[in-house]
Amino acid sequence: MSVMLEPNTEQIKEQKIYQQMGLSDSEFAMVEKILGRTPNYTETGLFSVMWSEHCSYKNSKPVLSKFPTKAPRVLQGPGEGAGIVDIGDGQAVVFKMESHNHPSAIEPYQGAATGVGGIIRDVFSMGARPIAMLNSLRFGELTTSRVKYLFEEVVAGIAGYGNCIGIPTVGGEVQFDDSYDGNPLVNAMCVGLIDHEDIQKGVASGVGNPVMYVGAKTGRDGIHGATFASEELTESSGDNRPAVQVGDPFMEKLLLEACLELVKSDALVGIQDMGAAGLTSSSAEMASKAGSGIEMNLDHVPQRETGMTAYEMMLSESQERMLIVVKKGREPEIVELFEKYGLDAVTVGTVTDDSTLRLLHKGEVVAEVPVDALAEDAPVYHKPSSVPAYFNEYQQMDTAEPNVADYSETLKALLEQPTIASKEWVYDQYDHQVRTSTVVSPGSDAAVIRVRGTNKGLAMTTDCNSRYIYLDPETGGKIAVAEAARNVVVSGAKPLAITDCLNFGNPEKPEIFWQLEKAADGMSEACTILDAPVIGGNVSLYNETNGTAIYPTPTIGLVGLVEDLSHVTTQDAKKAGDLVYLIGESFTEFGGSELQKMVEGRIFGKAPAIDLNVEAKRQQQILEAIQKGFVASAHDVAEGGVAVALAEKTFGNGLGIEAVLSGSATTALFSESQSRFILTVSPDKAEAFEQAVADAKRIGTVTDSGTLTIKSEDGSVWIDDSVEALRTAWKGAIPCLLKSEG
Repeated sequence: MSVMLEPNTEQIKEQKIYQQMGLSDSEFAMVEKILGRTPNYTETGLFSVMWSEHCSYKNSKPVLSKFPTKAPRVLQGPGEGAGIVDIGDGQAVVFKMESHNHPSAIEPYQGAATGVGGIIRDVFSMGARPIAMLNSLRFGELTTSRVKYLFEEVVAGIAGYGNCIGIPTVGGEVQFDDSYDGNPLVNAMCVGLIDHEDIQKGVASGVGNPVMYVGAKTGRDGIHGATFASEELTESSGDNRPAVQVGDPFMEKLLLEACLELVKSDALVGIQDMGAAGLTSSSAEMASKAGSGIEMNLDHVPQRETGMTAYEMMLSESQERMLIVVKKGREPEIVELFEKYGLDAVTVGTVTDDSTLRLLHKGEVVAEVPVDALAEDAPVYHKPSSVPAYFNEYQQMDTAEPNVADYSETLKALLEQPTIASKEWVYDQYDHQVRTSTVVSPGSDAAVIRVRGTNKGLAMTTDCNSRYIYLDPETGGKIAVAEAARNVVVSGAKPLAITDCLNFGNPEKPEIFWQLEKAADGMSEACTILDAPVIGGNVSLYNETNGTAIYPTPTIGLVGLVEDLSHVTTQDAKKAGDLVYLIGESFTEFGGSELQKMVEGRIFGKAPAIDLNVEAKRQQQILEAIQKGFVASAHDVAEGGVAVALAEKTFGNGLGIEAVLSGSATTALFSESQSRFILTVSPDKAEAFEQAVADAKRIGTVTDSGTLTIKSEDGSVWIDDSVEALRTAWKGAIPCLLKSEG
């Protein structure tokens, strides 16, 4: 077998080979200044992955600094594998969300599967047992064979990995829009539980302590995956298929159990997942955080392919691998522990005191780089920002109602829109009951998982309406956080904290960077007012295909605490005779709405307005009413407006609803005004409920008629439809689109 020779230092510089790795001319000059010499090929590779946007956040750090990250209950904020929040009784919830967008666009099954595997490792590397998975997905419209293929394969990849490893996938969201046609978004979230005493950090401390490699062997898959994730997709991106990793959930299950046993040992000093940039990021970051260095002999790295170079080993993103530091002399018991699970545990290096990452291979020093230069001292760019022309144009537009001729047919058509329609086709492929702690399964506003051994629960959701953010990033950012918090509150939980995936286009375009900045401003304000700090997340930029960006999509993952499982509330109406309440006013707000998109074929105008102080007050009052037992069912009003929300409340139990709404029919039925909720209340609790929730307005009654009837105040019938007919349209929409030709 012939071995390709790596370029020498002169070729790297003269032929600008560093540019192919993702470094700019100025960045390469910075590297030369740091080292006092021209880097060799391996060293250039180390800098290229660690200084990529995916690893260094060099374009987004100034934006991320806007977020509130501290609160009395936050035990670990951004900067580690996952964030940690206290839930009382010596326990904490650990969670994080990450993107795997570019790999999923190229190889959707493995891209999605390894996204799931990677986020699980982030959680158990903190010492936590993963208890639930969620996801947030975006695709183009389900009208082409390519989009259908991506959708089907991504869902299959998520199911294949999550089901095999035995962690329930309990919630998520899927939205469809042309802007994601060439660049789908695959955001995976994992939630875990931990006792405070078991919390671990990714640090390489203690000079002389051994650095050990545990888990699967290293191959050539995923090399330069971090760099690939930091550039736009083009017609030739399929050539990057080797950059997509391949996952093995059965191997990960063994690694998970071995690591959870390991964290109980006082031999462990630090542990970190080999995620993006593999051995490079884990070693450099662990050393940098501890103020130490690491020397590694790559001859000892377990390899599944022959003839691997130092460059390939350090940049590989092979899955199911961890780097650990243990106390000197305790290596034999660590080897024995991992052998029990059939896994490699090999000493590959030592902690040093010189703040240097030194790599040995075949008896030679092949790289010698300051760890801080890789991990902490990457360049930070303050990108230019400018307001897009479309924003100013849309802000000048007067809000108008879309033209609706038949309210009943419009409601059915909205229920068939893939973003609103039932996602049962998706979540039926996920095992959401494994481990038997699932209290509320997919299909309600938030999933709820029981905290075993207690009477508490964790409610969790993912959410983002990217159309609002495109029209008005700051307002849309506020809405994204508020909507996620609403989902958790109506499930009976107090929001604790958020994790996020900031999915945007190319930050080097001033209009895109403006979207990112303004969305972060809105999110930050909402997190502050709603008392939901940001404890970690992920930035995914360059989500563009052939120069066309996705809608800005800062996905919110939010976890809340259910203080008593008797507080758990679902969206379905519970019994005939219960009273139906609408909290919040409906205004003529259709910018970015499902109705506007359906009728006009595009979105334009202003996003719905939101008053965060009103939002916070309503959420607090509704949660307290739920906790006092006044509320039978609760649902927030989201895409499609009040008519869709009322219909959704009838689908679970087949009960009917009779409601009377005020104002213009189109606005009352289909507007997407914010901070609105629909609750049902038993008549004997009505008075107490009305005193508890100031803005509650009684609009109707739950019936056993199996019909949804909505009238105007003058008695005109706007909608009078069988619940079964509406549910059939809602449930059948996505399967029907997938079967249709195109």
